[in-house]
Amino acid sequence: MSEETPKDIRIRSNVYDSMVKSPNRAMLRATGMDDDEFKKPIIGVISTWAENTPCNIHLHDLGKLAKQGVITAGGWPVQFGTITVADGIAMGTPGMRYSLPSRDIIADSVETAVSGHNCDAFVAIGGCDKNMPGCMIAIANTEVPAIFVYGGTIAPGHLDGKDIDLVSVFEAIGKWNNQDITAEEVRRIECNACPGPGGCGGMYTANTMAAAIEAMGMSLPGSSSHPAITEEKLKDVEAAGEAVLHLLEKRIYPKDIMTRKAFENAITVVMALGGSTNAILHLMAMAHAANVDLTLDDFNDFQAKVPHLADLKPSGQYVFQDLYAVGGVSAVMKYLYENGFIHGDCLTVTGKTIAENLEEVAPLKVGQQVIMPLENPKRKDGPLIVLHGNLAPEGAVAKVSGVKVRRHVGPAKVFNTEEEAIEAVLTDEIVDGDVVVVRFVGPKGGPGMPEMLSLSSMIVGKGQGETVALLTDGRFSGGTYGLVVGHIAPEAQDGGPIALLQTGDTVIVDQDTKELTMDVSAAELMRRQSELTIPPLHSRGALGKYAHIVSSAAKGAITDFWQGNK
Repeated sequence: MSEETPKDIRIRSNVYDSMVKSPNRAMLRATGMDDDEFKKPIIGVISTWAENTPCNIHLHDLGKLAKQGVITAGGWPVQFGTITVADGIAMGTPGMRYSLPSRDIIADSVETAVSGHNCDAFVAIGGCDKNMPGCMIAIANTEVPAIFVYGGTIAPGHLDGKDIDLVSVFEAIGKWNNQDITAEEVRRIECNACPGPGGCGGMYTANTMAAAIEAMGMSLPGSSSHPAITEEKLKDVEAAGEAVLHLLEKRIYPKDIMTRKAFENAITVVMALGGSTNAILHLMAMAHAANVDLTLDDFNDFQAKVPHLADLKPSGQYVFQDLYAVGGVSAVMKYLYENGFIHGDCLTVTGKTIAENLEEVAPLKVGQQVIMPLENPKRKDGPLIVLHGNLAPEGAVAKVSGVKVRRHVGPAKVFNTEEEAIEAVLTDEIVDGDVVVVRFVGPKGGPGMPEMLSLSSMIVGKGQGETVALLTDGRFSGGTYGLVVGHIAPEAQDGGPIALLQTGDTVIVDQDTKELTMDVSAAELMRRQSELTIPPLHSRGALGKYAHIVSSAAKGAITDFWQGNK
């Protein structure tokens, strides 16, 4: 008896079948395809591999494993790469302006390559802050079956019997400037903070997005928690290569998984774990790509009802690898689901629902201290707060985990560049009670909305994390903590009220009323508006393109053309 002909599950690559596509097939034969391979679905394997960053340096090898999974499941894998920018390396340099724009360049490049070569499905492998949401935006826009795989978290560094990480180095600069530690001690921290491959180790942006993507159902259960250098991570990637063929066979598309409920699950997990402020920016951009209505104010709804449970850095004491050791993100999801916080009926890349996946997940380990119980949370509500007021009519974002100050009132000290603000901190011009303001660094004004981890870490390192507030229309790293407010919108470049603020004005930050205001009369603001001069937009290269098309941070800093993009 002859073997049964395999079912043809291709949805795009069958365009190469006809006689008139002989030239196309001639070129594909040069890549190793033959008559048998032409009958197989073409599966893209995309990684953000790069040699200049530990977050991504191992991803090319992971891509090879994903290819093997595709072959095992009967597909024809084609691996290609895209660019990436490592925030931790670019931080505090002119290169940081390219970080957020890289998200949309990555999204566009992945969509272009997958669609341009008629891939039937793809696996995306990312490992850093912007390439992960970039891959997810591409997954939504490309509209073929796809799975995301996180490259995994870095192991903690060790020094003098304590775990340290990249943020420890940033904060060491402030301690050194404050004469609390020596230059040699800074060097020892620098040389021991990052021991190998993987995304930054606390509940920073990379791990935040990995957790959110798993909660959304777009990565395999457990995969967000597995550290970079583990057997589990190797299995994750190969399994994803097989699983994407199953999605193709079942005709399960990203739009079937990336629903409003899925985004609600992602927000819930981010709040419970104490994730990065960048999650708000990225989740809104991903939702826009998926045609899901998600607004800035939706996050306050979840902030009010989801408690902060994770004692993770930067505001806690544990790293993401410690969460893995006690059960990982899946165990946290199981705990939240059993207590009514998670939608269990959402479809996932396994072809099963969240609830069905969680049936197979072991609960959090007994006696663990990384995740606090609902009865005694780290904070009774979520740590990510959206603020409004006459300083931020469209909104601003604060991460208040670990911040004891509920209300800060103080005089503004206004700077138009991060470098000026850093110099003021280093020369002790910033004193307790001040409100440091860095503006004209938003999506358009930066351009690129750079992060202020260098500045915020120096303030914390000098012992002023609870006594000095830091405001910006730029962003903060997931490693930032303290009394900080970012994403202020409209940004200064758009003539937002932050552009009218002057040194000496009184600023009020209130996390209970969710207000961000300045004590300046409406009449005075109108007078200042009439005298305001906005610098010209950057006009050359990638940053110039970005500055002219990017939306407000209040809409996710997206670059798609759509009504109301401003």
